[in-house]
Amino acid sequence: MGSEMQVPLFPLPSLVLFPGQMLPLYVFEPRYRELLARVQASGEPFGIVRIRWSSEESPLPFHERVSRLGTLAHVTRAQRHEDGTSSILIVGGERFTVQDFDLSHTYLSADVALTPLEQGPLEESALDALARHLLSGVVRLHPDDAEAILENAPGDPLLVASFAAALLPLTPEQREEALGAPTLLDRLEALLRFVPLEARELN
Repeated sequence: MGSEMQVPLFPLPSLVLFPGQMLPLYVFEPRYRELLARVQASGEPFGIVRIRWSSEESPLPFHERVSRLGTLAHVTRAQRHEDGTSSILIVGGERFTVQDFDLSHTYLSADVALTPLEQGPLEESALDALARHLLSGVVRLHPDDAEAILENAPGDPLLVASFAAALLPLTPEQREEALGAPTLLDRLEALLRFVPLEARELN
């Protein structure tokens, strides 16, 4: 288990953020404006967690309707608008698991434990090969965008996994399964399983 910290949480419906992924957000609710002011003043990250059920789908309190698996989000750009709302750009950092929720703020906060990927048994060359295999599945799925995908694809297998997760037609549960994989090998293999049949390589 990694180190522990407390972070404010920004729960979003159906969203799973992966390490290295860039995501624009529009911050308009007063509680999240307060959250943004806190992280801008301190320089700390906040956490993105998935809302698993809406209030219409479940009578549980809000904090019991969000996932306990999340990803740190670092603000890379923020533009405040005249009406007090903000447009921000975040990048995904380390994943974490929620240990305990803190309900003392207007926004949700939590004590979290960082959970870096475990060291897997495969050598770097084998992970590279798996990442290339995954990327070729993504290209087959989006043939019209193949050139742009290959131009923009990262070289690091960890970032290839995040890149592929953004382009594959995954359910939120499948994204969370891939994010929660213990090793990078497990994450790549999970994403390969989720590549639609029509885009898989024929062996």
